[in-house]
Amino acid sequence: MTLPGDLVALLHKASPCFLATIDPDGSPQLTQTWVDTVDGEHLLVNTVRGFRKLRNIERDPRVAVTIADPDRPGRYFGLKGRVVATTTAGAADTIEALARKYISGPYPWPGGRDQVRVNLTIAVERIVHAPQW
Repeated sequence: MTLPGDLVALLHKASPCFLATIDPDGSPQLTQTWVDTVDGEHLLVNTVRGFRKLRNIERDPRVAVTIADPDRPGRYFGLKGRVVATTTAGAADTIEALARKYISGPYPWPGGRDQVRVNLTIAVERIVHAPQW
């Protein structure tokens, strides 16, 4: 799915993003995260090997995502989709690029540089909420 221009514009800004995955018991697990798109069709999220959201995605790739406008937080997109690829290739570079966008500097590596970063590629299957104003 080609993402709407308004959404792509938010993805290129430091927009708050909330990613919901499914825990083993079926309950939702919600994480605030950084997000981008590299192709205007997929979302790109970066995480760490062993984190709960990644374990959930490995078991069930379905996700829900909310991306808010940092300038008008009541304006947001709600999306449903699935993770279609996970890779460690280039993931350390991705977190550095996301840090430059979100915190205007290098990633501080709070868990240490020995963490294995993982890129998640999310295919959007449905837009369940788009701004009306």
